[in-house]
Amino acid sequence: MSDPRALQVIGWPLDEQGRPAVTQWRECLQDHPGARPARVVEQHRSGYVVADGPENSFPVESPPEWQRPPSYRKGGIPPEARAAVGDWVLVERSGDVIQIVALLPRHSAIKRAAAGEHYRQQLIAANVDTVFVVCGLDADFNPRRIERYLLLVKGSGAQAVVVLTKADRAGDVPGAVATIAGLASADIPVRAINARDPDSVAALRPWLQPGRTVVVVGSSGAGKSTLTNTLLGSDRMKTAEVRQTDSRGRHTTTHRALFPLPGGACLIDTPGMRELKPTGEEDVADNFADIEALTLACRFRDCRHLKEPGCAVLAAVTAGELDPQRLANYRKLGGEVAGAAASLAGRRGQ
Repeated sequence: MSDPRALQVIGWPLDEQGRPAVTQWRECLQDHPGARPARVVEQHRSGYVVADGPENSFPVESPPEWQRPPSYRKGGIPPEARAAVGDWVLVERSGDVIQIVALLPRHSAIKRAAAGEHYRQQLIAANVDTVFVVCGLDADFNPRRIERYLLLVKGSGAQAVVVLTKADRAGDVPGAVATIAGLASADIPVRAINARDPDSVAALRPWLQPGRTVVVVGSSGAGKSTLTNTLLGSDRMKTAEVRQTDSRGRHTTTHRALFPLPGGACLIDTPGMRELKPTGEEDVADNFADIEALTLACRFRDCRHLKEPGCAVLAAVTAGELDPQRLANYRKLGGEVAGAAASLAGRRGQ
């Protein structure tokens, strides 16, 4: 076993007595008595970098079965069953090579469907407690995109917090916060900050307690790397100015990486994501509870909320009580989730 105190600094969970927890992983540890736990802190196309303490990271080889193309076919290893940044693994030395020998069970997983025609899941981060959904208060401010992020986070096992950056440049910060608070459920906090100002970023402190892990997601140019640098207290992550025409950024972060923060939490920075396809495992109804509540008052049980008489959803739009763009996104995401669910069922049934 690695040093429990060093593991704790990089997020190893504690039991109720504040001691390093092993109960949920005891069987895996017993199956590999010569291995030690480590956390995946970087993921590259060529392999992984893991750490067993805040100052000790090293490259490892993945198991032979992970080195074959991901597959849902019988006997294949699907991509979501392989390690991602934030995962806890067991590593073992064999000669001059250190190899991953087991992937420990996760308590949360943030994932999306990968870009492309063929269905495949892509794991964004694992074993995180909180997801900072970052969006800039500039021309890139997009409530519909935030709705899409919240759909992916809900049900992952992690809590979402919407972080609106560039508050120092925005004209109507309270209005933007109210807009997001109106579309998010009551249990999703919304914070507006200046990502360059440590005093402003202190508003995120409740989710950055020792032993907690946070992943930062958002489009390029939203301010994720700037926020990461401020939390780290140093310019570790490369940043760049956004385009003046549309406030879109360039990909300055090229891979996912986990960093221990000075206050004791861990932060995972991610590249910007412009395509957010659902996996088919999401619950649209749970993310649009306001619209679902309205459907109960529709005259017809099978109302599609298009032009049926007595539709409570359309009545709410007409009355100005429901944003028509939110309703359009509800329909769009519902169709995408249903299509992804069919693809996933087909893959698993091969």
